Amino acid sequence: MSCHNASYKLSSAPCGDMRLETVAHGKKGSILKSFQELEELENCRREILKRVEEPFWQILSHWTGTCIRALVLDWMIWIPMAIFCIIRLQARAGGNMPALAERLRDSDLDILGGFLSFLLVLFVNQTNSRFFEMYKLSKAAAGRIQDIAGLVSTQLPWAAAHRIVRHLNTAHVAGYVGLGGPYSKDTVFTHFNNEHGLLTKSELERVELLDMDSGSAAFKELCTWCQRDVTVALKSGHIDSYEATLLHNKILDFRAAMDGIYDYRDQPTPFFYIHFLCLLSVLYLPLFAVDNGYAAGWGEDSDLSIEVVNGAIVLLGSTFVVGLRLLGQIMVDPFGDDLEDLSVMTYISSTIDNCKIILESQKQPDVDDIVEEQLRMKSEPASAPEV
Repeated sequence: MSCHNASYKLSSAPCGDMRLETVAHGKKGSILKSFQELEELENCRREILKRVEEPFWQILSHWTGTCIRALVLDWMIWIPMAIFCIIRLQARAGGNMPALAERLRDSDLDILGGFLSFLLVLFVNQTNSRFFEMYKLSKAAAGRIQDIAGLVSTQLPWAAAHRIVRHLNTAHVAGYVGLGGPYSKDTVFTHFNNEHGLLTKSELERVELLDMDSGSAAFKELCTWCQRDVTVALKSGHIDSYEATLLHNKILDFRAAMDGIYDYRDQPTPFFYIHFLCLLSVLYLPLFAVDNGYAAGWGEDSDLSIEVVNGAIVLLGSTFVVGLRLLGQIMVDPFGDDLEDLSVMTYISSTIDNCKIILESQKQPDVDDIVEEQLRMKSEPASAPEV
């Protein structure tokens, strides 16, 4: 898994944590404007993907691309710790232990924590499934374009085949642009159009009327152009009805894969569910901190070692609850500008490159039948020795 795609003219310098910090968080909360910034972000994503193979301690040594930054900046980590510290200061000051401490010992706080843990794990499981389903749809869309490139390159005149593949690659870019994330027409589409000549001037004027940045209209228009080209090829006698049907089905499969991405984006995890998790967290974590604060002893019974252990338990519990919620929220939409999102730029660029390879493939050298038979004989396993 390489950090650099062949289509990019990028520096070969390693994508270290300091560079990742600048790319990922230098403009947090804003849409990345330049194509260069998107390229750098893409490089960093590809670099982070390789980290899963690193040794244990090397994985823990990273900062960007990890959960640490998000946890440190989330206030629900520090409020329970502040409550715990305040209670321990009161305990060290002496005086009578509040009656609340006794009542908490008889409460069912552990049961509430168990329910919250179950709901959080269920939330992460749902968003993880969504994430990889959208990944599969992205790769399926790229795969169908390459399938069509292989079919038309062997069945149609080169100009007709090139036009269909060109329009499909344009539809691929337009589909991601229409999602409304950081991949805008002015940056991503304009770059790929200028670099690869995806549309003529008249074609571009037609597509611009459909407002590529606002939905799937442009990409569906381009898919329809491809289907009309297949029909023209059928009427011209370049392909038969079976081959035309196969091409139509491949085009529709591509459109269905991109539509599937739009469907997932249109219906994320219900806000009611996420709000419910946040509400439970903001109620449970302070009570959890209070319980552990009083459990560390009071007055002369206070013990520093128990305080340290209970403080660590509060921090660990808060990290668990907040970390699972953040993980689920990050995976809800994999087509944004987070380091954890899918490598859209790589999908687009590699598909265009692979289509060029397929269309420009030369006829293989002729091989004599006798030579073919000799090669077959070489590939046959040696016969077993006679006993």
